[in-house]
Amino acid sequence: MKCVVLPAQLTEERLLSFYLAMEEWVARHIDDEDDLFFMWQVEPSVIYGRNQVQENEVNVSYCQEHGIRMFQRKSGGGCVYADKGNVMLSYVTREENVGLAFNRFMGMMMLVLRSLGIEAVGTSHNDVLIDGRKVSGTACYKLGGHCIVHGTLLYDTNMDHMLQAITPSSEKLQKKGIQSVRQRITLLKDHTSLSLDELKARIIQMLCVGERMLTPDEVSEIEKLCELNTL
Repeated sequence: MKCVVLPAQLTEERLLSFYLAMEEWVARHIDDEDDLFFMWQVEPSVIYGRNQVQENEVNVSYCQEHGIRMFQRKSGGGCVYADKGNVMLSYVTREENVGLAFNRFMGMMMLVLRSLGIEAVGTSHNDVLIDGRKVSGTACYKLGGHCIVHGTLLYDTNMDHMLQAITPSSEKLQKKGIQSVRQRITLLKDHTSLSLDELKARIIQMLCVGERMLTPDEVSEIEKLCELNTL
């Protein structure tokens, strides 16, 4: 698997929508037999699934008050919060079977976490748990002979924003037998001595062989796609 890399001169702060467009562009335009992977981080944002209604999943007034951006993605699944304290993961594969693509991605996450001595397990909903608490969630969609799998890996985060920006129904919480979102998540910083930068380096070291550097022209194409997607 190759790591997709932005040119050093073009690594400025970008919106979450750019990275969603980058996934799509990579799947459509990079003709490579290898699977492709990249990681990214963003300023405080929430992202909800294609089948979700923003007002039902996002505390819009809280997000507006605290400068938290809101985005909808093309994959299904639930609403998640992201900031500089966690890492977003993007995996593009020629595997067209969604179940197999999920299994590959989950297997890679298990490999990395267990290499750190963390007893992580996967669930039938494609979440990663440590001691019964969620540390990673994933979603997937098919595009042009590829599957795009993306997820979040919680290292650290602004817990107040996470709890206030997302508004799961009380019914959903009761079905899961929990009293709050905080009771069912955990942070990797509590399970490893690695810094966030060291964790990112470990992920690349373990999962990727070689890299595919995007050109400035290709980045411009991704920016144009991002604009089209947000119209």
